[in-house]
Amino acid sequence: MTTHHFQPDHYHRTIGPHVPVLYIEPGDHVLTNTIDARGKDSNGVQVTLPRNPMTGPFYVNGAEPGDTLVLKLERITPTAKLGWSSWGVAANIVDPDFISELTMPVPDKPWVPALWDIDLTASTATLRVPETKLGQLRLHLAPMLGCFGVAPEHEQSISTSTSGPYGGNMDYRGCVAGTVIYFPVFTPGALLFLGDGHAVQGDGEIAGTGIEIAMEVEFQVELIKNKIIHWPRGENKDEIFTLGNARPLDQALQHATTEMVRWLKEDYGLDAVSAGLLLGQAVRYEVANVFDPAYTMVCKIPKTILEGLK
Repeated sequence: MTTHHFQPDHYHRTIGPHVPVLYIEPGDHVLTNTIDARGKDSNGVQVTLPRNPMTGPFYVNGAEPGDTLVLKLERITPTAKLGWSSWGVAANIVDPDFISELTMPVPDKPWVPALWDIDLTASTATLRVPETKLGQLRLHLAPMLGCFGVAPEHEQSISTSTSGPYGGNMDYRGCVAGTVIYFPVFTPGALLFLGDGHAVQGDGEIAGTGIEIAMEVEFQVELIKNKIIHWPRGENKDEIFTLGNARPLDQALQHATTEMVRWLKEDYGLDAVSAGLLLGQAVRYEVANVFDPAYTMVCKIPKTILEGLK
Protein backbone atom coordinates (compact mmCIF):
# COMPACT_ATOMS: atom_id res chain seq x y z
CA MET A 1 0.00 0.00 0.00
CA THR A 2 1.47 3.32 -1.14
CA THR A 3 0.47 6.96 -0.62
CA HIS A 4 0.98 9.03 -3.77
CA HIS A 5 1.27 12.82 -3.83
CA PHE A 6 0.21 13.95 -7.28
CA GLN A 7 0.24 17.57 -8.47
CA PRO A 8 -1.55 17.90 -11.84
CA ASP A 9 -0.11 20.03 -14.62
CA HIS A 10 -2.93 19.56 -17.13
CA TYR A 11 -6.65 18.80 -17.00
CA HIS A 12 -9.42 17.27 -19.12
CA ARG A 13 -12.89 18.55 -19.94
CA THR A 14 -13.99 15.15 -21.16
CA ILE A 15 -14.04 11.83 -19.34
CA GLY A 16 -12.61 9.19 -21.63
CA PRO A 17 -9.58 7.16 -22.74
CA HIS A 18 -6.95 9.82 -22.01
CA VAL A 19 -3.32 9.03 -21.20
CA PRO A 20 -3.02 8.12 -17.49
CA VAL A 21 -1.28 10.60 -15.24
CA LEU A 22 -0.49 8.03 -12.54
CA TYR A 23 -0.59 4.25 -12.16
CA ILE A 24 -1.80 3.04 -8.77
CA GLU A 25 -2.50 -0.28 -7.08
CA PRO A 26 -5.70 -1.34 -5.29
CA GLY A 27 -5.31 -0.22 -1.69
CA ASP A 28 -3.21 2.82 -2.57
CA HIS A 29 -3.99 6.30 -1.30
CA VAL A 30 -3.69 9.42 -3.46
CA LEU A 31 -3.38 13.03 -2.32
CA THR A 32 -4.03 15.45 -5.18
CA ASN A 33 -5.53 18.80 -6.16
CA THR A 34 -8.46 19.90 -8.28
CA ILE A 35 -9.23 23.31 -9.75
CA ASP A 36 -12.56 25.09 -9.89
CA ALA A 37 -15.20 24.76 -12.61
CA ARG A 38 -13.87 27.82 -14.46
CA GLY A 39 -10.33 26.42 -14.61
CA LYS A 40 -8.81 28.52 -11.80
CA ASP A 41 -6.43 27.22 -9.17
CA SER A 42 -6.36 28.00 -5.44
CA ASN A 43 -4.70 31.38 -6.15
CA GLY A 44 -7.34 32.39 -8.66
CA VAL A 45 -4.97 31.90 -11.59
CA GLN A 46 -6.51 30.67 -14.83
CA VAL A 47 -4.61 27.44 -15.57
CA THR A 48 -6.91 25.85 -18.15
CA LEU A 49 -10.19 26.36 -19.98
CA PRO A 50 -13.48 26.40 -18.00
CA ARG A 51 -16.31 23.85 -17.73
CA ASN A 52 -15.40 21.33 -15.08
CA PRO A 53 -11.75 20.50 -15.88
CA MET A 54 -10.84 17.16 -14.30
CA THR A 55 -7.71 15.90 -12.57
CA GLY A 56 -6.60 12.51 -13.89
CA PRO A 57 -7.06 9.94 -15.16
CA PHE A 58 -5.62 7.57 -12.58
CA TYR A 59 -4.97 4.06 -13.90
CA VAL A 60 -5.82 1.33 -11.37
CA ASN A 61 -3.64 -1.69 -12.07
CA GLY A 62 -5.64 -4.89 -12.45
CA ALA A 63 -8.97 -3.19 -13.18
CA GLU A 64 -10.77 -4.79 -16.13
CA PRO A 65 -14.23 -4.51 -17.69
CA GLY A 66 -16.65 -6.45 -15.53
CA ASP A 67 -14.98 -5.36 -12.27
CA THR A 68 -16.16 -2.73 -9.78
CA LEU A 69 -13.94 0.15 -8.72
CA VAL A 70 -14.28 1.23 -5.09
CA LEU A 71 -13.47 4.89 -4.44
CA LYS A 72 -13.15 5.97 -0.81
CA LEU A 73 -13.32 9.74 -0.42
CA GLU A 74 -11.14 10.33 2.62
CA ARG A 75 -10.70 14.11 2.65
CA ILE A 76 -12.02 17.02 0.56
CA THR A 77 -10.66 20.40 1.64
CA PRO A 78 -11.03 23.81 -0.06
CA THR A 79 -7.65 25.34 -0.89
CA ALA A 80 -8.80 28.84 -1.89
CA LYS A 81 -9.96 31.72 0.30
CA LEU A 82 -12.54 32.76 -2.26
CA GLY A 83 -15.30 30.75 -3.94
CA TRP A 84 -17.92 31.77 -6.46
CA SER A 85 -21.47 30.88 -7.43
CA SER A 86 -24.25 32.01 -9.72
CA TRP A 87 -26.76 34.53 -8.35
CA GLY A 88 -30.00 32.58 -8.43
CA VAL A 89 -31.80 29.48 -9.58
CA ALA A 90 -31.63 28.36 -13.20
CA ALA A 91 -34.40 29.17 -15.65
CA ASN A 92 -35.50 25.53 -15.98
CA ILE A 93 -36.23 25.36 -12.22
CA VAL A 94 -39.23 27.74 -12.26
CA ASP A 95 -42.39 28.20 -14.30
CA PRO A 96 -41.71 29.73 -17.72
CA ASP A 97 -43.75 32.85 -16.98
CA PHE A 98 -41.65 33.52 -13.88
CA ILE A 99 -38.23 33.45 -15.59
CA SER A 100 -38.14 37.25 -16.04
CA GLU A 101 -38.25 37.61 -12.25
CA LEU A 102 -34.90 35.85 -11.98
CA THR A 103 -32.94 38.32 -14.12
CA MET A 104 -30.65 40.74 -12.29
CA PRO A 105 -30.90 44.27 -13.76
CA VAL A 106 -27.29 44.95 -14.76
CA PRO A 107 -27.56 46.52 -18.25
CA ASP A 108 -24.41 46.85 -20.35
CA LYS A 109 -22.36 44.81 -17.90
CA PRO A 110 -21.02 41.27 -18.36
CA TRP A 111 -22.15 38.59 -15.96
CA VAL A 112 -20.03 38.30 -12.84
CA PRO A 113 -20.36 35.60 -10.20
CA ALA A 114 -21.37 36.01 -6.59
CA LEU A 115 -18.26 35.82 -4.42
CA TRP A 116 -17.93 33.96 -1.12
CA ASP A 117 -15.21 34.32 1.50
CA ILE A 118 -14.08 30.91 2.73
CA ASP A 119 -12.96 30.55 6.36
CA LEU A 120 -11.57 27.06 6.97
CA THR A 121 -11.01 27.74 10.67
CA ALA A 122 -14.64 28.67 11.24
CA SER A 123 -15.78 26.28 8.47
CA THR A 124 -17.94 28.94 6.85
CA ALA A 125 -18.65 30.58 3.50
CA THR A 126 -19.78 34.23 3.72
CA LEU A 127 -21.43 36.11 0.85
CA ARG A 128 -19.47 39.25 -0.03
CA VAL A 129 -22.47 41.36 -1.06
CA PRO A 130 -24.21 42.69 2.06
CA GLU A 131 -26.64 44.89 0.08
CA THR A 132 -28.74 41.88 -0.93
CA LYS A 133 -31.95 41.15 0.95
CA LEU A 134 -30.09 38.27 2.60
CA GLY A 135 -27.88 40.55 4.63
CA GLN A 136 -24.62 38.91 5.64
CA LEU A 137 -25.34 35.36 4.56
CA ARG A 138 -23.01 32.84 6.17
CA LEU A 139 -23.24 29.09 5.42
CA HIS A 140 -21.51 26.14 7.02
CA LEU A 141 -19.03 24.40 4.71
CA ALA A 142 -19.91 20.97 3.35
CA PRO A 143 -17.14 20.25 0.80
CA MET A 144 -18.04 17.78 -1.94
CA LEU A 145 -17.05 16.69 -5.45
CA GLY A 146 -19.53 17.50 -8.18
CA CYS A 147 -17.96 15.62 -11.08
CA PHE A 148 -15.99 12.39 -10.95
CA GLY A 149 -16.08 8.94 -12.45
CA VAL A 150 -14.40 6.42 -14.73
CA ALA A 151 -13.90 6.24 -18.49
CA PRO A 152 -17.15 5.26 -20.28
CA GLU A 153 -17.60 2.14 -22.39
CA HIS A 154 -16.78 1.90 -26.13
CA GLU A 155 -13.81 4.29 -25.72
CA GLN A 156 -16.12 7.29 -25.62
CA SER A 157 -14.95 10.72 -24.48
CA ILE A 158 -17.92 12.48 -22.88
CA SER A 159 -18.18 16.09 -21.76
CA THR A 160 -17.72 16.78 -18.05
CA SER A 161 -20.97 18.78 -18.23
CA THR A 162 -23.07 15.62 -18.12
CA SER A 163 -23.24 12.17 -16.50
CA GLY A 164 -24.06 8.53 -17.17
CA PRO A 165 -23.41 4.98 -15.93
CA TYR A 166 -19.72 5.90 -15.58
CA GLY A 167 -20.49 8.74 -13.14
CA GLY A 168 -19.55 12.22 -14.31
CA ASN A 169 -21.23 15.50 -13.42
CA MET A 170 -23.75 14.10 -10.92
CA ASP A 171 -23.47 17.01 -8.44
CA TYR A 172 -24.74 14.95 -5.52
CA ARG A 173 -24.16 16.87 -2.30
CA GLY A 174 -23.76 13.53 -0.49
CA CYS A 175 -20.36 12.91 -2.14
CA VAL A 176 -18.44 14.19 0.87
CA ALA A 177 -15.46 12.88 2.84
CA GLY A 178 -16.28 9.52 4.40
CA THR A 179 -18.41 8.41 1.45
CA VAL A 180 -17.60 5.30 -0.58
CA ILE A 181 -18.59 5.25 -4.26
CA TYR A 182 -18.68 2.15 -6.48
CA PHE A 183 -18.24 2.50 -10.25
CA PRO A 184 -18.60 -0.09 -13.01
CA VAL A 185 -15.31 -0.60 -14.87
CA PHE A 186 -15.62 -0.26 -18.65
CA THR A 187 -11.98 -0.09 -19.73
CA PRO A 188 -8.63 -1.48 -18.54
CA GLY A 189 -7.36 0.53 -15.58
CA ALA A 190 -10.82 2.06 -15.01
CA LEU A 191 -9.29 5.55 -15.65
CA LEU A 192 -10.55 7.58 -12.70
CA PHE A 193 -11.18 11.33 -13.01
CA LEU A 194 -12.23 13.83 -10.35
CA GLY A 195 -12.91 17.54 -9.95
CA ASP A 196 -15.62 20.24 -9.76
CA GLY A 197 -15.29 20.85 -6.04
CA HIS A 198 -18.07 22.70 -4.19
CA ALA A 199 -17.59 24.24 -0.76
CA VAL A 200 -21.38 24.19 -0.33
CA GLN A 201 -24.29 23.14 -2.56
CA GLY A 202 -28.00 22.66 -2.09
CA ASP A 203 -29.98 19.68 -3.36
CA GLY A 204 -30.39 19.55 -7.13
CA GLU A 205 -27.69 22.11 -7.92
CA ILE A 206 -30.67 24.24 -8.92
CA ALA A 207 -28.52 27.34 -9.42
CA GLY A 208 -26.28 25.53 -11.90
CA THR A 209 -23.37 25.86 -9.48
CA GLY A 210 -22.44 25.22 -5.90
CA ILE A 211 -19.89 27.50 -4.30
CA GLU A 212 -17.21 26.56 -6.80
CA ILE A 213 -13.67 26.26 -5.49
CA ALA A 214 -10.33 24.49 -5.86
CA MET A 215 -9.83 21.50 -3.57
CA GLU A 216 -7.25 19.19 -2.07
CA VAL A 217 -8.57 15.65 -2.26
CA GLU A 218 -7.36 12.48 -0.59
CA PHE A 219 -8.80 9.17 -1.71
CA GLN A 220 -8.18 5.44 -1.69
CA VAL A 221 -9.08 2.90 -4.36
CA GLU A 222 -9.99 -0.76 -4.03
CA LEU A 223 -11.12 -3.27 -6.61
CA ILE A 224 -13.85 -5.91 -6.55
CA LYS A 225 -13.00 -8.43 -9.25
CA ASN A 226 -15.75 -9.94 -11.42
CA LYS A 227 -18.43 -7.78 -9.80
CA ILE A 228 -20.71 -6.24 -12.42
CA ILE A 229 -22.78 -3.21 -11.52
CA HIS A 230 -24.67 -1.04 -13.97
CA TRP A 231 -24.86 2.39 -12.31
CA PRO A 232 -22.83 4.10 -9.59
CA ARG A 233 -23.51 2.94 -6.05
CA GLY A 234 -22.44 4.42 -2.74
CA GLU A 235 -22.62 4.23 1.00
CA ASN A 236 -21.92 6.24 4.11
CA LYS A 237 -22.25 5.36 7.79
CA ASP A 238 -26.04 5.64 7.69
CA GLU A 239 -27.27 4.39 4.31
CA ILE A 240 -26.59 2.76 0.99
CA PHE A 241 -27.57 4.56 -2.20
CA THR A 242 -27.60 4.29 -5.98
CA LEU A 243 -27.33 7.06 -8.57
CA GLY A 244 -29.26 7.17 -11.85
CA ASN A 245 -28.36 9.70 -14.53
CA ALA A 246 -30.73 10.55 -17.38
CA ARG A 247 -33.29 13.01 -18.64
CA PRO A 248 -36.24 13.20 -18.04
CA LEU A 249 -36.09 12.96 -14.26
CA ASP A 250 -38.33 9.90 -14.06
CA GLN A 251 -35.85 7.92 -16.17
CA ALA A 252 -33.04 8.85 -13.77
CA LEU A 253 -35.26 7.63 -10.93
CA GLN A 254 -35.89 4.37 -12.81
CA HIS A 255 -32.16 3.75 -13.25
CA ALA A 256 -31.45 4.43 -9.57
CA THR A 257 -34.33 2.25 -8.38
CA THR A 258 -33.43 -0.63 -10.69
CA GLU A 259 -29.83 -0.54 -9.49
CA MET A 260 -31.00 -0.61 -5.88
CA VAL A 261 -33.18 -3.68 -6.55
CA ARG A 262 -30.16 -5.39 -8.16
CA TRP A 263 -28.06 -4.54 -5.10
CA LEU A 264 -30.65 -5.91 -2.69
CA LYS A 265 -30.89 -9.12 -4.71
CA GLU A 266 -27.15 -9.67 -5.15
CA ASP A 267 -25.82 -8.72 -1.72
CA TYR A 268 -28.80 -9.00 0.64
CA GLY A 269 -30.47 -12.19 -0.58
CA LEU A 270 -33.80 -10.68 -1.59
CA ASP A 271 -35.80 -11.46 -4.71
CA ALA A 272 -37.36 -8.70 -6.80
CA VAL A 273 -40.72 -8.97 -5.04
CA SER A 274 -39.31 -8.76 -1.51
CA ALA A 275 -36.95 -5.97 -2.56
CA GLY A 276 -39.90 -4.09 -3.97
CA LEU A 277 -41.89 -4.61 -0.80
CA LEU A 278 -39.02 -3.18 1.24
CA LEU A 279 -38.46 -0.23 -1.09
CA GLY A 280 -42.15 0.62 -1.19
CA GLN A 281 -42.14 1.49 2.49
CA ALA A 282 -38.52 2.35 3.29
CA VAL A 283 -36.96 4.02 0.24
CA ARG A 284 -35.80 7.62 0.36
CA TYR A 285 -35.03 9.68 -2.74
CA GLU A 286 -32.90 12.78 -3.26
CA VAL A 287 -32.75 15.00 -6.30
CA ALA A 288 -29.01 15.35 -6.90
CA ASN A 289 -29.05 17.43 -10.09
CA VAL A 290 -31.72 19.01 -12.28
CA PHE A 291 -29.52 21.45 -14.20
CA ASP A 292 -27.14 19.38 -16.34
CA PRO A 293 -27.96 17.63 -19.65
CA ALA A 294 -28.56 14.42 -17.65
CA TYR A 295 -30.41 14.76 -14.35
CA THR A 296 -29.37 12.68 -11.34
CA MET A 297 -31.62 10.91 -8.83
CA VAL A 298 -30.44 9.15 -5.68
CA CYS A 299 -32.22 6.09 -4.26
CA LYS A 300 -31.41 5.43 -0.58
CA ILE A 301 -32.06 2.78 2.06
CA PRO A 302 -31.08 3.26 5.75
CA LYS A 303 -28.57 0.69 6.96
CA THR A 304 -30.58 0.12 10.13
CA ILE A 305 -33.34 -1.41 8.01
CA LEU A 306 -30.86 -3.70 6.26
CA GLU A 307 -29.34 -5.11 9.45
CA GLY A 308 -29.86 -8.84 9.54
CA LEU A 309 -30.56 -9.13 5.79
CA LYS A 310 -27.00 -9.36 4.49
